[in-house]
Amino acid sequence: MARKVEIDRQSTLFDDFFRIEEAHLRYERFDGTMTDVVRRLSFERGDSVAVVLFDPTRERLVFVNQFKYPTYAKGAGWVTETMAGMIEEGEDPESAAHREILEETGYRVRTLQHISTFYVSPGGSSERIVLYYAEIGSADKVSRGGGLATENEDIETVELTLDEALAQIGTGEIADAKTILGIYWLQNHLAGRA
Repeated sequence: MARKVEIDRQSTLFDDFFRIEEAHLRYERFDGTMTDVVRRLSFERGDSVAVVLFDPTRERLVFVNQFKYPTYAKGAGWVTETMAGMIEEGEDPESAAHREILEETGYRVRTLQHISTFYVSPGGSSERIVLYYAEIGSADKVSRGGGLATENEDIETVELTLDEALAQIGTGEIADAKTILGIYWLQNHLAGRA
């Protein structure tokens, strides 16, 4: 059941590659009463796609590794993760996934299987990730990949077995939430095939 939300006022505090919105609002409590006016901020990034790429013939997952500045303060800065990218304005999630797979890894996939759509950090960000699964083979590799020079991307592909990927979760080498979710989904998916 939807509860009431009353927006008192909204404004944009920052508007660049990302946007930060401020709202002063009241919302209905579980007991039916309304809160006092509270201030909330929302990091507006837009929605993204991510794809778990798996070659069933070679039993290898294909990941990307690239420098991610927000992780640099707490680690090396290079992150191994599932292929991912932002959904551009007017683009549907599947088209974005196909575009990003080709740009980052050089693979062209035929079909995508939807795994889940989820919020990254709903306490502060409106961003959702649409997570897919796609199977690939050697014939699907149609270009080098590596990202777009116009976006200053420098992407390396990394191939791991499922056991290697699970071990890297355990050691903290893989620390990206969407990637961890995708790896565990694949583990359950493959167990269901057996």
